Amino acid sequence: MNVIGIVGWKNSGKTTLASALIRELTGRGLTVNSIKHAHHGVDVDQPGTDSYTHRDAGAREVILAGGQRFAIMHELQGAPEPSLDELLERLGPCDWVIVEGFKTHSHRKIEARRLESAGTPLFKDDASIIAVATDYDVDFQGPVFDINQVSAIADFILDTPSL
Repeated sequence: MNVIGIVGWKNSGKTTLASALIRELTGRGLTVNSIKHAHHGVDVDQPGTDSYTHRDAGAREVILAGGQRFAIMHELQGAPEPSLDELLERLGPCDWVIVEGFKTHSHRKIEARRLESAGTPLFKDDASIIAVATDYDVDFQGPVFDINQVSAIADFILDTPSL
């Protein structure tokens, strides 16, 4: 499975870049899955819905299925957060997985950097960052892309698959 991560500090353009890359790669005929990591509580199901009632009653997993899509909600019920590797195992077949977040995992990553949110560069301490996408000059020893040049970033990703 080919995996590329998009990492960066808050408001660095991670979601914008990840979404643009998904759009670009699917536009080239590739199948793309994504994983988005959040450091805060996430709930895609709201009180008052039937699926929420099922989870609230104690179901460990609830599948909400309809004619357009389905979602699986899995309650950790005190278990540790799953690792990226465990989540990747749950995905269906695809050409690429775009992972947003999971800064500390060892998969290949592109760091998103915007001048307005520039904290300490993650690439200084993370050898798994293989490129930087930015809107200002950075001192990175590998490929540096304009954060808005999504086609060039996609070309780079396709030329450096991670298996």
